[in-house]
Parts: sequence; C-alpha cells; structure tokens
Amino acid sequence: MVAPGRQRSRSGLASRLLAAIALVVVTAGLTAWLVAAAIGPVTFHSHMLQAGASHDPVAVLHAEEAFRSASALSLTVSLAAAVLAALAVSLFLTRRIGRSLAAVSRAATRVAGGKFDAHVTNPHLGVEFDELADAFNAMSARLHASEALRRRLLSDVAHELRTPVATLTAYLEGLEDGVETLTPATVAVLRAQASRLTLLAHDLAAVTQAESGELVLQRVLVTAQEIVTAATLSAADSFAARGVELATGVDHDLAPFAVDRDRIGQVLGNLLDNALRHTPRGGVVTVTAEVALPGAVRIVVEDTGEGIEPQHLTHVFERFYRVDTARDRDHGGSGIGLAITKALVEAHGGTITATSAGPGHGTSFEILLPAADAAR
Repeated sequence: MVAPGRQRSRSGLASRLLAAIALVVVTAGLTAWLVAAAIGPVTFHSHMLQAGASHDPVAVLHAEEAFRSASALSLTVSLAAAVLAALAVSLFLTRRIGRSLAAVSRAATRVAGGKFDAHVTNPHLGVEFDELADAFNAMSARLHASEALRRRLLSDVAHELRTPVATLTAYLEGLEDGVETLTPATVAVLRAQASRLTLLAHDLAAVTQAESGELVLQRVLVTAQEIVTAATLSAADSFAARGVELATGVDHDLAPFAVDRDRIGQVLGNLLDNALRHTPRGGVVTVTAEVALPGAVRIVVEDTGEGIEPQHLTHVFERFYRVDTARDRDHGGSGIGLAITKALVEAHGGTITATSAGPGHGTSFEILLPAADAAR
C-alpha cells in the first residue's frame, strides 16, 4: 500500500502537458509584453526627437502617452488572442496524445491480465507514436501466438504421456492382481513404453535447448560426402529391414563447410527416420547434396512415400503436429523430430522447407546451409 501523504498523483499526462504548455505560453506572452513596454516607448521617443518634435514638449508627451496606450491595448489584445489560440491548439493536441496513450495503457493492462488479443490503433501522431503502436501490436500478436502454442504444447504433452502411462499402469496392476505374469512379452511391452517416455523427455529437452539459443555448436570443416555417408550408414540396417532402398547423390566438387558434425548428423538422422516411417516397402529414399546459391550448400532428403497434403506443409515442423494422428502414432516417434530438425538447422544459420505434390507422391525436405566463409 502507498503510505498516507504519499498518494500517487492521478493527474494524467494530457493535463500535465497542457499545464506545461500553458505555463510556457503565458510566460512567453508576459515576457513579450514586458519587453515591448520597456523598449517601445524609448524607441518612439527617439524617433520623435529625430523628427524634430522637440520644440513642442507637450505634443511629444501627448504623442508618447497615446503610443503607450495604443501599444498596451493592442499588445494586450493580441497576446491574449495568441494565448487563447495556442491553448486551444494545445488542448486539442494534448487530448489526442492523452487518448492515444490511454489506449496503449488499457491495452497493456489487458496484456498484463493475460488478454493477449489487445490491439492499439495507429494514432498517426508522428513516427514515434506510430512505431510504438506497431511495436505494441507486434508484441501482443507474438504473445498471443506463444500463449496458444504453450496451451497446445501442454495439451499435446499430456496426450502423448497418457498412452504409455496408462499402459504401464494397466500392466503393473495386472501383475499385482495376478492377471498378468512377467513373461518376456510383458517385459518387452513395459520396456517399449518406458523407452517411449524417455524418448519424449529427451526430445522435449533437445528442442527447447535448440530453440532457446542455448545450444553450443562445435563447428568443424566437413564435406557433404562425409555427412551424407555417415548418416546413410547409420540408417542402412533399418532401411534394409523395412525393404526400402536408400540412395545417395553427392556433388564431389562441393567445398567443405563449417557445421557441428553431430548436430547435422542428428538432422539427417531425423529426416531419414521420418522418411522411412512414411515410405512403404519397395519405396526409395534419396539423399542428395549440391551447390545452391553462391555461399550455400543444399541437402535434400526425398522419398517416394505417402506424401503430404498442401495444407499440412506449413505445420510439419511444429511440435507434436501430425498429419494423421492415429497413423503417425502407430508409426512411432515422439512427434518432435521435425521440430528439433528445424531448430538445429536454424541454429547453423540455415533454412529447411518441406514440399510435396500431395498424397501418394512422396515428400522432399530441402536444407540450405551457409558454406564455410558465410558461416564464420
């Protein structure tokens, strides 16, 4: 609480600004009146003497008195009119400024209260006010999007946890009641669900670290051939077991580029794992690397699998986004692999995009990474 005698003033900026402007205008008017009163008569008397009117002191005195009276009256009226006009204009401007700032204040109060849909109308009072309104609206929109993402993330995490936790609970209760026995099949189910929870926790930590900017990259000069070969060798057994062909095509003229070998290996591993999950037996997944624009390397992972409908392409890198929830969950994965991939690529200063001609026409993921000189 504010202590007695220290109550916060409730006068607004508009009233304070108007009072300040009024003080300035009145001070300027009084100064002008005093200066004119001090200089005008002396100057007039000098001109009278120069005009040869000194022979008639009474006439000079009368003329000077008339000058002082006329000057005082005209100066008083003109200054009063000027002050009133200035105060009227000041009142108009201060009210506009006050309304604009009050709108920002109300919107900020709404944002502080968790209402992130607050919006401020551009007041058109100058560049500074316009930039303030634009910056506030951009902040509000970002907070609104972040809040929506947070709620969806919490909902998705709860949903992802529900199935393995429910399975583990059911089997443990069955073991306690004697309905289930600890057979190798039961152990395999329990281990699979525990692994799913571990994978989810690991992936959530990885994507959070990458998106927060806390990830430290150990950049070294590597060739595209090294990166692609290491990734395809690691995935070869899984592809062979699923009956999916894994092909490569690397431009051997590519100059080395500076990346974190392990993180880019993780990127390609995630993309190959994703392609394998969505490519049926007999399909083909191809990894290519070539020169893109000057100072950039293009790596593409393309499959002949299920494909993606156009409306889903802009969302595939979002956490837990699934084109087909039931089918994707059956395929396995935490639902965060592509989000991690995007975050790691962007941490290297690169970009990643997904394209597809539609269901049944496969999907292509294209990575653009800066070359060695551009990455420094």
